[in-house]
Amino acid sequence: MKKIISLAVLAAVTATAVNAAPSHLVRNSNGGYTVNYDYYDKEKTGWYIGGRASLSLLNWKNEYETAAPNGFMLEDESYTEVVFGANMFAGRRLNYFWRAEVEGGLIGQHEHDDVGTTFKITIPYVVANAYYDFANGFYAGAGLGVALPTVKWYGADFVGGEDKESSVSPMGALMFGYAHKLDYNLWLDLRYRLSMLSGPEHKRSFQYVEPPYDEYDISNKVGLILDNSISVGLRYEF
Repeated sequence: MKKIISLAVLAAVTATAVNAAPSHLVRNSNGGYTVNYDYYDKEKTGWYIGGRASLSLLNWKNEYETAAPNGFMLEDESYTEVVFGANMFAGRRLNYFWRAEVEGGLIGQHEHDDVGTTFKITIPYVVANAYYDFANGFYAGAGLGVALPTVKWYGADFVGGEDKESSVSPMGALMFGYAHKLDYNLWLDLRYRLSMLSGPEHKRSFQYVEPPYDEYDISNKVGLILDNSISVGLRYEF
């Protein structure tokens, strides 16, 4: 008799284990099951997108050269300017610590006038970034890509040459930042970036103010551009 009872108990336990519903299924009053799992149980794809607004401190030097008389009196000019920019990015988490992304945007734009001559520089760019995420929310990274600095140089004194010149420049960057989780998919991103690129050389011609009023070329070479930027943005993970 004891053996029969034991076998019956064992059979009941086995049947219960086989027919037991997973933890995210709940038996309803109709005898069926209702899916009742937490949102956090959903697995992420690893892909993400986002955007940032940035404040940059740009440093560069304009180097002038001309064969005109008294051209030796031209002085190179150094600039330190604050500009606003923005970018968008898309990337993928490779594992728990590493992620990679492609970022494109505008570092900024600056314009100033000097004795009837206007100088304007605009810097769009595209870079590929790699990041290492630390467990406490901080991260570090590096980027490599290209920038397309464009200089517009115009005024009444110029009599020839194109008023706009662009160049394709390699661009390198080092980043350090902090990401704060707002909810399951959304992160607040704070980042500092140090980047470097070079500007174009722009040549125009002007008429000398004294007889015989010959025309001379004058060139302006934008040297190494150093960009220190602080940005704030949002990152959405799928």
